[in-house]
This record gives sequence, C-alpha cells and structure tokens, in this order.
Amino acid sequence: MSGPPKPPTRDWSELSYEERMERRFPQPVRVGDLIGLPLLDYFDQTIGRVRVVERTVNGKIRLVVPYGGYFSWRRRSVAVPIEVVAIAGRQLAALDMSWEEFAKAPTWTGVGAQPIGADETIRIALYKR
Repeated sequence: MSGPPKPPTRDWSELSYEERMERRFPQPVRVGDLIGLPLLDYFDQTIGRVRVVERTVNGKIRLVVPYGGYFSWRRRSVAVPIEVVAIAGRQLAALDMSWEEFAKAPTWTGVGAQPIGADETIRIALYKR
C-alpha cells in the first residue's frame, strides 16, 4: 500500500507573489518597526531604507523606498509590494523583485494610497540567508 495520494505540487515559479508570501510563514509586525529598515537585494546590497508603509485603495500594502542615484542625488521613491519582501531581524530583502524591476517601477507619488499608522500591525514574510 502506498498511502493516500499526494496533492499536486506546483513549481515555485508558477506561484503568484501572494502564494509565495504565504509559503514564507508571514508574521505580524508593527508598521513603525519597519520604518528606516534597510531593503536588501539578492546580493545583500542596500537598495534603500523604508520611508512609508501604505495601503492602496484595493487593500494592497506597499513599502516606499528610495531607489537609484548616488548619495541621495537623483534618487526616486518606488513602491514595493509587501508580497515580494521578507524580513530577517532588522533588515528586509526584496526576494522577488530584481534591480531591473526596480528600475522599471514607476516613481512613487503617493496618489491613490493612504499611509498606514505606525501602531498598526501588518503581516510580512520571513526569510533567512
């Protein structure tokens, strides 16, 4: 006897960003604790530090970080979906967003979203290197 049938497994690349986040054991975190944390790329280089956590009109949560430029010159703010980010200690990682995607992302204007209060709690995925 081989036991009960196993559910079909999907390749990681077939999962939506929301499904990937759920597989990374999201945990509650206070929004105020995210402000100022560095957001790292795959090579542990700092992309920027979180300035704002916002909720869009359709309920999506985004982290606003500065991107590009040199020493604050010619940098622009970009809204990063919470589903592509994970936390480990006092740093965040953009696990599912490449430098190319940051470069193509539109400049954040703050239109159509509301900042989330520092005392509110949201969920964020976990990771380890």
